[in-house]
Amino acid sequence: MVAPSLVPQKAGLRVKTDRRDSKKLAHYLRSGDLTQVWIPDEQTEALRDLERSRDDAKNAERTARHQLSKFLLRNDRAYHDGKERTKKHMDWVRQQKFDDACRQCVMDDYVKAVEDATKRVKDLMKHIEKFVEGHALQPLVKALMSFRGIQVLSATVIAAEIGDLRRFKSARQFMAFLGLVPSEQSSGNSVRRGSVTKTGNGHVRRILIEAAQHYRHRPLLSAALRKRQEGIAK
Repeated sequence: MVAPSLVPQKAGLRVKTDRRDSKKLAHYLRSGDLTQVWIPDEQTEALRDLERSRDDAKNAERTARHQLSKFLLRNDRAYHDGKERTKKHMDWVRQQKFDDACRQCVMDDYVKAVEDATKRVKDLMKHIEKFVEGHALQPLVKALMSFRGIQVLSATVIAAEIGDLRRFKSARQFMAFLGLVPSEQSSGNSVRRGSVTKTGNGHVRRILIEAAQHYRHRPLLSAALRKRQEGIAK
């Protein structure tokens, strides 16, 4: 069943019937202009909702940390003893006290918001690890984890969002599907290429870009990666 809105229409055409739509679909199918889509099953859709909720939780945590940081900066409380977003940094944050009761109330609220958001991310991550076990996509998740820069979260996102990778005939087609190919505006002798198109699934695109950063470094085989590669065909 194809949604009527997906059937191309000529400008100004006021007559639309099922018979005409059927003829158009048959024409576009024969010419190869229709794109096949993958519909996830209910179990995969549920796993997708879970990993997307973890992404939402991570964004909420980032926002909470940002609000706390800006509040401290507005009150001349700057951290100079290493990187932020570490246990040492949060211990320093909890030690900050204000004489003004109103500001102390705000401070306590921001700290609690960060702690709650961090706990939510950790809890959802545990759920992802739990529900991947025994899932139909588990073999694909384990295979993806054999690559550097891809652990259980990244592998789950790719598997749940993309599904059957065999539907892509080549890596070029897969990259185009995710919007990881250069945009282009060319005509005649003029060739203009820009940034990546950023079409398609933004969740997978972000994960793959982050994972690819690991391949800038020397290809060392860590103990953790060696363990993830156990039982995976070369």
